[in-house]
Amino acid sequence: MIETYYGWVQKKRKHGKLLFLDMRIPEFAGNNFQVVASESTLGKEKFESLKKVTQESVLKINGEIVENPRAPGGKEMHLLEYEILNLCKNYPLAKKEHSPETLVKLRHLALRGLTYQRMFLLREKVVSLFREAFREFGWHEVFPPILTQSACEGGATLFYLNYFGKKAYLSQSAQLYLEAFIFSLGKVWSLTPSFRAEKSRSPKHLAEFWHLEAEGAFIDFDQILETQEKVIDYVLSNLLTDEKARFMIESLGGNLEYLNSIKIPFERITYDEAVKILSKKTNFQWGEDFGRDEERMLFESIGKPFFVTHYPTEIKAFYVKQCIDNPSLCYSADLIVDIGELTTGGQREDDIAKLVHRIKKEGFDPKDYEWYLDLRKYGSVPHSGFGLGIERFLMWLTNRHIRDTIPFPRSARYSEFI
Repeated sequence: MIETYYGWVQKKRKHGKLLFLDMRIPEFAGNNFQVVASESTLGKEKFESLKKVTQESVLKINGEIVENPRAPGGKEMHLLEYEILNLCKNYPLAKKEHSPETLVKLRHLALRGLTYQRMFLLREKVVSLFREAFREFGWHEVFPPILTQSACEGGATLFYLNYFGKKAYLSQSAQLYLEAFIFSLGKVWSLTPSFRAEKSRSPKHLAEFWHLEAEGAFIDFDQILETQEKVIDYVLSNLLTDEKARFMIESLGGNLEYLNSIKIPFERITYDEAVKILSKKTNFQWGEDFGRDEERMLFESIGKPFFVTHYPTEIKAFYVKQCIDNPSLCYSADLIVDIGELTTGGQREDDIAKLVHRIKKEGFDPKDYEWYLDLRKYGSVPHSGFGLGIERFLMWLTNRHIRDTIPFPRSARYSEFI
């Protein structure tokens, strides 16, 4: 079969009177496409000209497609003719190895690499499966704003901006808006950018990330944990039965054996039980929040994904519902996996008096939350939700640094960016 493609040269190697080109062809994204050129077919002049093409030069190629199990993707082109559309000079990423700092600085070029191609194809697949899962389970996708005048996760991590002379923020979470949507559609979810002005330089934090969040009316604490299990299991099961997805996960560094071992329901331990585990290993005190080291130690003790439930009320956000039998604890849960926290969720406070009290205690002005409090004034119902970062989910699948899971990473480590 004769085909014509357009693409970019990645590598070339000469073997006798044959020239092998590895090309980046859009139709074969995620794999290099092997092109075999012979002097006898092209003629000496055209063959010599082809030998001079450089990395990222652009070619139009025409040739016979031949099955070859040793070629990337199992097929290659035996070149009949070509045209050089652009001859690239001095490509700055021509060396084989580059530092993470260089790959961030030159991200607009680094995106062309095979690793990033595979990550973004996997990302596309993951998002598609989450969307499919929510549709399957009867949840509606909605589209909340990312400009807000209401803080959701505390003032310390807000990005401030001037909104026509008034103070506003980049959204930390769509949760408060999703809570408004539940009175319209019942069970809703969204995927939006979230922004956290965190100075953390850990391998799992970003200042801007894509936040998958869900909120549902008439859903209690146990039911929202079950929802998380069902959705994650749906995505993971479909990824692991998809040959291309399995290939991408494994080629990026993921452990397929570990991922295949993950089964629902996930084990649940309370915060109190977690503190007992940690007290045998460190001087962790009740009332503290878990950090990276504590999450790692807990996972090492449990050995599989698990929920930590019923956190101290004081260390959780104002909107989390207090436990009926013990107000010092709340209906909040984190899903902990080998990389640490993967999701956070719980039941929301539906009592307006308690909510106003918590808002004031956080140092916020209830006037800034009038619209949110209206949700409790007019037809308040029990409801719950959770959030998951797409980048952290990809990090979990592939064992890569979080900066590799997003096209243009933003974090405290990289204060200058394109």
